Amino acid sequence: MTGAVAKHATVSGLEKGIDFSKDGCYMALAERRDCKDYVSVFVCDDWHLLRHFETETQDLAGLEWSSNGCVLAVWDSCLEYKVLLYSLDGRMLSTYSAYEWSLGVKSVTWSPSSQFLAIGSYDEKVRILNHITWKKIAQFEHPGTINNTKAVVYKEVERRPAVGSEDLSLHNITVGSSLFNTQSKYEISPLPVQIPVVKPDLDRANPKIGVSTLAFSSDSRYLATKNDNMATAVWVWDMQKMSLEAVLEQTSAVRCFQWDPRHPRLALCTANTKLYLWSPAGCVSVQVPSEVSASLLPGGFQVQSLSWHCSGDSLILLGKEQLCLCYMDTDQQDK
Repeated sequence: MTGAVAKHATVSGLEKGIDFSKDGCYMALAERRDCKDYVSVFVCDDWHLLRHFETETQDLAGLEWSSNGCVLAVWDSCLEYKVLLYSLDGRMLSTYSAYEWSLGVKSVTWSPSSQFLAIGSYDEKVRILNHITWKKIAQFEHPGTINNTKAVVYKEVERRPAVGSEDLSLHNITVGSSLFNTQSKYEISPLPVQIPVVKPDLDRANPKIGVSTLAFSSDSRYLATKNDNMATAVWVWDMQKMSLEAVLEQTSAVRCFQWDPRHPRLALCTANTKLYLWSPAGCVSVQVPSEVSASLLPGGFQVQSLSWHCSGDSLILLGKEQLCLCYMDTDQQDK
């Protein structure tokens, strides 16, 4: 181990050089030694070294355990499209490359069932590998025009409440409001739908293009994705049908989204005063209550990110300097 240097010992952007298995039994650490990449696997009970092996990468950018802790996914830098799958004893099970001579892997995530490995790429596509042959079984694209008749496109529509109006209900959920804030609701857009696309500056480092965010629902039924040059849209894919289920088109860029740990319910935020929720039953936009917004600066509590409680009964909404604890209506959550 002499002369070894840990790579990305902390998460930096999308790069991750250290990862614990979900059961907490193992830790994988990426290292650089003599201009070569290595992975060390430690047993967390007593921190003894279980395996230390060289990876077939030019510049290892990240690694992640499968949900069952049996397989370690390792991927190369964006300059070379390469994803490698290793067993617990360091054997390489498979390697995958979709193309050459272009920016490659941008994001990687496992399904909770460990049956799927989703790979987001700079070419604006998501490739799904299966856990049996490690071959691609599906490819999801993010077109600028949606013509898929089986998909539902929900478009956020804003309006400013009239002074003295008492109608503050959104999709049968009554919330507080502030006269400084707009209310919003979702409308189903008729097809075809044009998704706003921002042309990235390819001459600058880290261009805003490609699939940067991937997240599976807790039952592995749905996959949510975000394509960086379509920053206002969240795409939801049905993993049983391997097809597009829904698209949420927001009025502002999506900052964060996360699945309920217990139910197929997606929460997202766009740095405004609202919380957005999607489930197979539909979408809802909820205003942060007026008593919270009134205690802050004009403009209200702006939700920058969010995080679910492990029970799925509540979530934390994070602002720049404050946070808000949001409790879900348990009578409504299964509807």
